[in-house]
Amino acid sequence: MPNSDTQIASRICENLARARETIAAAAARSGRRAESVTLVGVTKYVEPSVARMLVESGLNTLGESRPQQLWQKAEALADLQVSWHLIGHLQRNKVKRTLPLVACIHSVDSLRLLQEISREAAAVHRTADVLLELNVSGDTSKTGLKPDEIEPLFPEISKQPSVRVLGLMTMAGLEGGADRARRDFAALRTLRDQLAPKCPASVVLNELSMGMSGDYEVAIEEGATIIRVGSALFEGIEV
Repeated sequence: MPNSDTQIASRICENLARARETIAAAAARSGRRAESVTLVGVTKYVEPSVARMLVESGLNTLGESRPQQLWQKAEALADLQVSWHLIGHLQRNKVKRTLPLVACIHSVDSLRLLQEISREAAAVHRTADVLLELNVSGDTSKTGLKPDEIEPLFPEISKQPSVRVLGLMTMAGLEGGADRARRDFAALRTLRDQLAPKCPASVVLNELSMGMSGDYEVAIEEGATIIRVGSALFEGIEV
């Protein structure tokens, strides 16, 4: 039998509190404060009404993988103060409608997409904050730039005045569990550290978006500043 709204809201509060405790512990193990990690609640598997409960529980930074779902939920939750992040693949023909709704796009995986974002941002007189998506695992099923493709893009990024690259994003490889995830996350951090001294003014690389429900503790230990957590926040809910 589906849970009542009261039961769902209560469980979301419990899950969010547990996640925040886990974040704080992982941050402490790596010599950091919990406040150095931004939790993005991924709502792609829940209805807008459940996403609303998450915001009402105290988490107003939400992420969606598909632009169409982001559009739908942003409209449904327009009365709330939500900072939306697009964390999945973005086609260039969806940039215009998506950009006004989001605080950050995590999934820039090509120069052409970056250029389109810059054009649309300029048209509305804003600077778009983005992350460059990397495929550090080499998994052929994943999108993302190759590690050796980032530095050659710097001159072209400098020509996009309406885009600000805040950092890098990746997903761990599908095989190998926590050990593989740790290697992938460490590789992203190492790459960031290598690239940072070479960055143009519009590229700062302060942010590392890595880690999801199954591996966000490891990601924090390896330097994540943004984690994308979905199923752990909705555990135990039947809707």
